[in-house]
Formats: sequence, C-alpha cells, structure tokens
Amino acid sequence: MAYDFLIVGAGLYGAVCAHELNRRGKKVLVIDKRDHLAGNIYTEDVHGIQVHRYGAHIFHTSDKEVWEYINRFAEFNQYVNSPIAVYRDELYNLPFNMNTFSKMWGIRTPQEAQDKIREQVTSLHIENPKNLEEQALSLVGPDIYEKLIKGYTEKQWGRDCRDLPAFIIRRLPCRFTYDNNYFNDRYQGIPIGGYTAVVEKMLSGIEVRLGTEYRSLMAQEPDIAERIIYTGCIDEYYDYMYGTLQYRSVRFETEELPIPNYQGNAVVNYTDRAVPYTRIIEHKHFEFGKQETTVISREYSQEWKPGLEPYYPVNDEKNGALYEKYAERAKADPNILFGGRLGKYRYYDMDKVIRAALDDLQKI
Repeated sequence: MAYDFLIVGAGLYGAVCAHELNRRGKKVLVIDKRDHLAGNIYTEDVHGIQVHRYGAHIFHTSDKEVWEYINRFAEFNQYVNSPIAVYRDELYNLPFNMNTFSKMWGIRTPQEAQDKIREQVTSLHIENPKNLEEQALSLVGPDIYEKLIKGYTEKQWGRDCRDLPAFIIRRLPCRFTYDNNYFNDRYQGIPIGGYTAVVEKMLSGIEVRLGTEYRSLMAQEPDIAERIIYTGCIDEYYDYMYGTLQYRSVRFETEELPIPNYQGNAVVNYTDRAVPYTRIIEHKHFEFGKQETTVISREYSQEWKPGLEPYYPVNDEKNGALYEKYAERAKADPNILFGGRLGKYRYYDMDKVIRAALDDLQKI
C-alpha cells in the first residue's frame, strides 16, 4: 500500500492526526473535498482581515497541554469573547451577568439580581419542565427568557421552544459579577494570522490532495492505505443504512463595507425572532484590526439537507440512538477510525477536537 494512513478531511482533527502520525514516521495522505485546508475553521485574508468563512471560531481551553500544543503552530492574541445581544432597540451584555441584569431591571447589587430571578421563577410554579421553554423559565424567569433566549433559540433550531426537549438547556449560567468574558477557561485568544496558517503548519511536509472525494479516490485506488481516519459523516460512509442523522446548517451572507467599523464588536447576537439572522460577525475585531474597510457576516440558521454543510448535530434521543447504531457498526471495521464532529456526531469546541485527536491516536 502506498500510505500507512489515509486521512479524510483536512480540518483540525485530521490535521492533528496527520501531524502526529507524520512525526512518528508514518506515511500519510490527507484528502479533502473542499478546495482549501482547515475545514470549518478556515480563514481567508481579505485586505488584511482574517475572515472566518464558516462562522466565528474563538479558541478557549482550560487544558494546559492542549494550549501548549496549539501554540506550537501560532502566536495567539489576547482577544476575549464578550458578545452583545440586541433585542429590538435594547442592547445587553452576554453572558448573563450583572451588566445584563442592571440594564434589564435597573438594579445594582448581586442580591437584587438574585432576588429578582428567584421571584420570577417562583411565581411560575414549574416543577417538572416538559420542554425547553419551561426549562428556561424555571432557571431564569420570563424577562431573560423572552428577550434573550426564546427568539434566538427558535431561529437556531427552526422550532418553537415548546417543541424542543428540555434537556437542550440543562443549565443557564448567571454570573453575579460585572464580567462580560463569555468563557470561564484559563486560556483564550485568536491565532494571529488566522486558523488556516495553523493547519498549514500542521500539514507541512505531508501530501495533501484538495478537491478530492473519498469515494472517487477509493474507486480508483481501493488499496491506497493500510488504515483510514475518516472525519466525514459516519452515516454517509455507511450509505445511510440505518437512516439519516439530522443536522442544523448555517447560511452566511458576507460583505465588505467601505467603513472602518460597522458594529464596534466582533459578535452581536440578534435575539428578536422577527430578525431573520441569528448574529452578525465583524471579523476585524478578532484581531483588533485598524483597516479602513470592514467585513461582516450575517448568519442564518437552517435545516440541513444533502448539498448543504452539516454544522450542528441534533442531539436528541432519536438521533442519539441512531448514531449508536452506526458507532456499533464501526466496531466491525478496525482499520477505520471515525473522528471529529461529523465522524463522532458531536459538537466539539476546538480544544476538545485536539484533545480527542491526541487521545484517539494513543489508542492506535
């Protein structure tokens, strides 16, 4: 066989696997059906602005080993994710913190905020939440739910909150400090120069074929590699033999504007159901850009269908049970390792992708 490993997908999981295997002397081929590296963390330089083509990616982790690992391939800036929520003509800080509560209720102290939430939750008498709406109301009350959760969630999932299972929102953390940092992790930032450069460094010295479909390659060279690491959809690999796993997809409208600053923040969520998009990303703010132009992306959540990019697994009981069938089937193929968000049918933050890749490699 020409290669020890064929890695299907040049995203972060595949790149980490390829880098580590190559470092251990294995002969590796990486393929990707897209015409670029880096999968969904792909960034494109537009007049000096690193544009996140598939949505905002902010690296954050409390795993020191993973942080040190990713820093081999990039220098990170000190970006802190502090999104803004817009509800009609009102602006709120996220995550839910004292700045949010002060703006919403005109209060100042943590005790006042806690009392307000407790008062609203208690008045509803919800003991066993039957759906997402009741779950959210039982955690934070109607004011926060109506303005900051309901519309955004319904746009994300394409369903009424009363038709979504309660377990989707197991908790809604409220911070009773004036802290707008969205993440609690010890390490956070954006790689200077973008994520594509990170993956390029990981894949340095490794053969990569872009615009290459897995099935087409295998039809031409069925014995090309001894083992396969597959980061595509696991149900597609098995020709949907048990049925099709569900996903949510995202459509992006990206435009360059002849102004230096459009919204003053990298991430602005639109929580009113009447606004068709979920959020607007202004990419230059991830790297504190000073360019005379700016690039923004509006994000529209939509139901996935073949031909669209699958983004978020629909992790309900039905799809979970279906995935388990595929995972059990995969055990019969010891020469194939499924990984990443599509191979594992799981939403991963980037640090968890790296950790999963490193851990999976230890097994093989």
